[in-house]
Amino acid sequence: MEGKCLFFLIFAIMAAVMDGQTLGGPMHGKVVVCYVATWAAYRPGAGKFELADIEPSLCTHLVYSFAGLDETTLSIKSLDAWQDLEKDYGKGGYKRMVALKARYPHLKVTVAIGGWNEGSEKYSKMAAKPETRAKFVQSVVHFLGTYKFDGLDLDWEYPTKRGGSPEDRNNYVAMVKELKEAFEPHGYILTAALGAGKETMDTAYDLARLSRYLDFLHMMCYDYHGTWDNLVGANAPLRGTTEADFLSVEYTIKYLLSHGVSPYKMVLGLPMYGRDFILSDPSVSSIVFGQTPAKNIGFAGPYTREAGFLGYNEICEEMTNKSSKWTHHWDDRAATPYLRDGERVIVYDNPRSIAIKVKMATDYGLGGLMVWSIDTDDFRGLCDSEPETYIDFVERYNKMVDDPVLQEALKNLKLPDANRIENLSRRTAYAVANNKLHLRLAESEFSNYPLMRTINEATTLALEEKRILDEMAAVLKQNEIEVKPKGKDDKGSAHAGCGSLLLVLCGVFSYVLFS
Repeated sequence: MEGKCLFFLIFAIMAAVMDGQTLGGPMHGKVVVCYVATWAAYRPGAGKFELADIEPSLCTHLVYSFAGLDETTLSIKSLDAWQDLEKDYGKGGYKRMVALKARYPHLKVTVAIGGWNEGSEKYSKMAAKPETRAKFVQSVVHFLGTYKFDGLDLDWEYPTKRGGSPEDRNNYVAMVKELKEAFEPHGYILTAALGAGKETMDTAYDLARLSRYLDFLHMMCYDYHGTWDNLVGANAPLRGTTEADFLSVEYTIKYLLSHGVSPYKMVLGLPMYGRDFILSDPSVSSIVFGQTPAKNIGFAGPYTREAGFLGYNEICEEMTNKSSKWTHHWDDRAATPYLRDGERVIVYDNPRSIAIKVKMATDYGLGGLMVWSIDTDDFRGLCDSEPETYIDFVERYNKMVDDPVLQEALKNLKLPDANRIENLSRRTAYAVANNKLHLRLAESEFSNYPLMRTINEATTLALEEKRILDEMAAVLKQNEIEVKPKGKDDKGSAHAGCGSLLLVLCGVFSYVLFS
């Protein structure tokens, strides 16, 4: 009896400790912003997403989407009082999401205002005059204080467009500046979701000025193509179909950088959904993005129920269904997978394409990643895992692992010992054994949220890979200085400064770094 009492006492103590335990989030140091589409709570079956389904450890920021703008008072308001508030037996979504910070103190929880369905016209009207902007700013400060949010995300889609006016471009900056000034005494965060198409960026945003006042710019790098094109295209292509194609993730990144936006304020948006198409001619043998004709309407999924749009959870369940006829394909230039079943085509993002975009964001030194939206990831873990998630990382590793420059760099890098696995962090991707670099790919014990987990794993991989390549570059530069003949300054060659003894090493390293 005494032993049983002791067991239950220990169990009770442990349970109490665990109940009060605070949990952490991503450890790689980059921002991971997770938008939550709260209307996902109304989806049927396995697609129904409640706030209890959120896994906060995968995000650094949660964005409650959306609040709206009252057309009469031009102040912020709830768009779904029953979902958002506690009044009249409501579900209290605001309070419940903010309450996650008690157990996950790393989290910042903000609220987004706007979205596609809110339109642009009333935001244009509100921003047009100093007095109406002041009223809006005052209402936001009161709203954030009342519901204990950490800040506001502006999702006006889009200034100067959809019923807006040309003056919106300057008025938007004025509004952002006034919000920032009002937020400073409270320490509130101010971010904005920006359209990524060149035509929208040209007309809607004074990017250099916005960058001064916004904490982060969330780049909506998706919806580049869809049924509206009457052609099959990638929802979020890494690169365009040609050098002159402006609709791509890389072009958007370069555009913002060239217009004065600080890279550490840029957050690359990743879609947790795809776009689907019905071919105009089902007999075509192969799909070519930007060329293959399609109808102007797609088909709907069982959960999101929107023609032309499919959540990743809907897509991966199709692939997991062994009786389905979908065939899997990959477009190298867009770095995008697509599926085909006769006349139907789905172009989407999978773990591999997500990992490639994370690598690009890391290479450009961006502040982090953003997702629209976590409720269409495979949050229930119902799908089979997709192969080849990190094949591109493995290929780069294989190119550099025997490079003599790497062997020199390893002497300077303090990488962990691969022979002592018990001392390695799960977040450690690269380690050394017998003076040779080893790559350790993550093996997740979880089956849910595959895209979100890929973002965090790929960020760690990409940061460590960049550290190694930077050290290799430093070694190469030092060796160039040591062997360069005095009085000579070779220019114009890709290997300028490489002495004859190092020419081969320069060639090998250039191949790894730029391939």
